[in-house]
Amino acid sequence: MDLFQCTLITGVGATAVMDAWGVARRPLLSIPAPDYGLVGRWLGHMAHGRFRHDAIGAAAPVPGEALLGWTAHYLIGIAFAAALIGLWGVDWLRQPTLGPALAVGIATAAAPFLVMQPGMGAGIAARRSRRPAAARLQTLVTHAVCGLGLYLAGALAGRVCLA
Repeated sequence: MDLFQCTLITGVGATAVMDAWGVARRPLLSIPAPDYGLVGRWLGHMAHGRFRHDAIGAAAPVPGEALLGWTAHYLIGIAFAAALIGLWGVDWLRQPTLGPALAVGIATAAAPFLVMQPGMGAGIAARRSRRPAAARLQTLVTHAVCGLGLYLAGALAGRVCLA
């Protein structure tokens, strides 16, 4: 297998770990999983020139928004894996360590804080949400879990792709 396939495995695996956390947090913490259909709605409106909303939930639905949102979610996860492998190189896949994966995972929280949340109506770092501190903490925890997923999936990818 090649580096592209290693990146796919790492990104898809890390995103799946993040999604498992999203499902687990409902019974553990009474926090619902993210609604990637709303991400799809936001992205769908971009095709018509609208990049910012006061409240994405109040925006008109977009055909196929759930598929669009979930697809974007996984493609972004693959892009984050590519960033990790690009920064630390193929040697990281041969001997993955948690530090770089966790650093990239936590750094990726910048994307929702600075792009997605403002564009969907929550403001920078969710400052306009009902509970900004809780939203920020959940974003950071979820992206730390993504970092853990990058590490676990990267370890698997290294064994499969570089064997």
